[in-house]
Amino acid sequence: MSSDSVCFISFVCKEIKRATLNELVDYVSTNRGVLVESTYPEITNMICTNIFRTLPPSDNPDFDPEEDEPTLEASWPHIQLVYEFLLRFLENPDFQPSIAKRHIDQKFVLQLLELFDSEDPRERDFLKTILHRIYGKFLGLRAFIRKQINNIFLRFIYETEHFNAIMSIINIHDYLVHVVCLSFCTVICLMRSCCFSVCSIINGFALPLKAEHKQFLMKVLIPLHTAKGLALFHAQLAYCVVQFLEKDPTLTEPVIRGLLKFWPKTCSQKEVMFLGEIEEILDVIEPTQFKKIQEPLFKQISKCVANPHFQVAERALYFWNNEYILSLIEENIDKVLPIMFGSLYRISKEHWNPTIVALVYNVLKTLMEMNCTLFDELTSSYKAERQREKKKEQERDELWKKLDELRLSSAALVQNNSHGLPSVQNNNNNNNNNNSSNNNDNQDTRAEAAAVPTDNKVPDAGVAASESTPCAK
Repeated sequence: MSSDSVCFISFVCKEIKRATLNELVDYVSTNRGVLVESTYPEITNMICTNIFRTLPPSDNPDFDPEEDEPTLEASWPHIQLVYEFLLRFLENPDFQPSIAKRHIDQKFVLQLLELFDSEDPRERDFLKTILHRIYGKFLGLRAFIRKQINNIFLRFIYETEHFNAIMSIINIHDYLVHVVCLSFCTVICLMRSCCFSVCSIINGFALPLKAEHKQFLMKVLIPLHTAKGLALFHAQLAYCVVQFLEKDPTLTEPVIRGLLKFWPKTCSQKEVMFLGEIEEILDVIEPTQFKKIQEPLFKQISKCVANPHFQVAERALYFWNNEYILSLIEENIDKVLPIMFGSLYRISKEHWNPTIVALVYNVLKTLMEMNCTLFDELTSSYKAERQREKKKEQERDELWKKLDELRLSSAALVQNNSHGLPSVQNNNNNNNNNNSSNNNDNQDTRAEAAAVPTDNKVPDAGVAASESTPCAK
């Protein structure tokens, strides 16, 4: 059989399969009473055979969903129909979860979650909707689904930092909470590609929140801010955090401190995103909670305002365009103004960007109007402090000058000593020679004295003297 014949037969078989799947989708969608108990195992077997597969490795390990084109599934024309059939099967009015749970079990859900790592966005969209339906209809699988999704998040944060559907998984949590009114607040607004409206807001949280759900917020969602690809899902993640705080305001302090702990140090883009999320949190914060976090929060905002990257500074200064945040600042101006004043005043004189300088002037004017007396006191103390710093700087400069002069004089002295060293050495050598000659003379004298014979009696001095004179002779 020729290769052309094989290709033709393969094409015909695929067309037959596609036509059959289309018929099944139409049949399940338009007819009632067709889902009898005997069909459940056959349906699930057909679904498992067609969609559950090992995903191929990525052609591009550095795949960027925003820049690169995704790798589309080659067999999508058939897989799409299988997903469509599964969706119609779950949505059929005759569908009975009590029968289906024997076949749609934990293993089925695990295999479904593994497919979320597909690079094809069309497949991930179907998977989201299908998992929504399974979560809503199978009460016994809800805890298992939540646990497995938590594991996906944890693996993404602490191990691989790679999962194509991390944004889709986050969006699933949003729908799970919204549909079944559960307190599992692993939530996010619906993403653009989701079939549900973005206007759907999470409104079914059960209160009080369980410890399990608070732990998920602090151990999973907050550390998720450290991901390298944060920009891909930050909007949904920030919405999730805000929803937590709207339902339980007491979580505000640990959430803010968690964000400050993971605040980016070297990535200006992420810093701008963090500032945007902080503003969203401040929009819903209660005044009592604001008092608890105002000091560490505004210390960080002060650093952002002083950031040489103009986008970071600009985003931080935009906080003063928010009326609610302004009201919170005004209520606590005695705490906020001393923290912010130094950075703002210094930037107004030193920042390189004129736009930032103009924004800072507006902020200073607003703060002055809130408490003119405190503003004047801080201005005076700041100027006095600057004078003290300048004086200390001058003293340091003078001290360094003296040290330089001392160093130069010491160097000159050492140099002079090095020039005078040969003459000193010559003098020392002459002295040594003289000393050695004197020593030799002394030694000769002692030797001659030792050679003269002596009697036992000492001669009389007078006799000796008379004998030695000429008159005596």
